[in-house]
Amino acid sequence: MTDFDCVAISSRIRFARNVAGIGFMPSKIDEAQISYLTDSMVALLSASGDYTIMPLAFMPLSRCKALLERHVISKELINNKDISVVATNEDESLIFMIFEEDHLREQCIQPGFSLQEAYNKLLPMDEKICKSFKIAFDEEFGFLTSSPANLGNGMRASVMVFIPALERSGRIDELIKEAGHFNLTFRGLYGEGSEALGSIYQISNQGLFACSEEEVIDKVSDFFFNIYNEEMSLRKKIFDENHDKICDEVFRALAILENSFLLEEKEMISLLSLVRFGHELGILKIKDVNLFMKLYYHGSSANLHEIRVFSQEKKENRVRSEYIAKRVKNLVEIGRKA
Repeated sequence: MTDFDCVAISSRIRFARNVAGIGFMPSKIDEAQISYLTDSMVALLSASGDYTIMPLAFMPLSRCKALLERHVISKELINNKDISVVATNEDESLIFMIFEEDHLREQCIQPGFSLQEAYNKLLPMDEKICKSFKIAFDEEFGFLTSSPANLGNGMRASVMVFIPALERSGRIDELIKEAGHFNLTFRGLYGEGSEALGSIYQISNQGLFACSEEEVIDKVSDFFFNIYNEEMSLRKKIFDENHDKICDEVFRALAILENSFLLEEKEMISLLSLVRFGHELGILKIKDVNLFMKLYYHGSSANLHEIRVFSQEKKENRVRSEYIAKRVKNLVEIGRKA
């Protein structure tokens, strides 16, 4: 982990691309155009690496929702389930969506604060796509996209952040306003329209029409650095002023995760974040933070259904409590360190 990773959970670069001559989504696209774009992209991906290619029409809705919980696909891709396709590499860091809000959505997700690394990893495939298709482009407006917010470079750079101290200090509404001044957005755990859960938010660009890709990365990075510095300063201040109360919250959260009989999804996320906060403050120790963070989606409804078989006797909240308790006990070192 780098120093920034105590605030930055992951970084994502996403490109929106449309093929000239095919109607923009959600316009009616004929069968021949659907087949052409799908077959051509599948052939290009198959020749470019080891990708798992999944047409959503052949997937149960529960599987689609599990991918959504892991941030692999979007709600828009599920809305177009009858024609949409997703392709991922083995670790799901490179993702290509066909027939989402745009014809093609390419994205790379990397752990921690790593926008430049994500950009460098995704760019070669984007260049192949732009050479293989006649991409809709205008000299004045840049890449043409279904949403005007993506015009220009068609790129979205985002960082998922864990900011419990800023949240406790009541700074979130101010940060949303500040982000807007820089043509950035501040959203919840699952992006646009989602609520904030577990002190986790997404920072991303919006409407940086005239900026280059490098300038977008710089602007999002600069805003992240400001948030990082303020969060770290507030963590120390809040902990110094509320030492016993925060220690009590953290150990109570750990106790519930390890011993509850029923555990709802939203409660699980809040409790996991309290334990993560305790780790960052040195109250307790998480042995493997990356594995711990996967519990957020492993314990979410659709992914949990894929991992565990439910029964009449053991329904979702009980299965979740057992699954999470076992893993938290293995990942978190017991003992007061504060």
